[in-house]
Amino acid sequence: MRPVGSERKTIGVEEAARWLGVSRNGAYEAAKRGEIPTINIGRLKRVPIAPFERLLGLSVSTGKEDA
Repeated sequence: MRPVGSERKTIGVEEAARWLGVSRNGAYEAAKRGEIPTINIGRLKRVPIAPFERLLGLSVSTGKEDA
């Protein structure tokens, strides 16, 4: 059981590739070009979920309504 408020804030580039329906290599290339938002933690490259969902035009739950 995960603690309250421990919802994931990032996903891996490979998971982003599955969301997009593209290959793993294609997603890494898109991240390298800046087409997929990423953050680096040491050698680890992660995709922040909120900006990625906005990029895809998905609703991001922020507790605020869009104006």
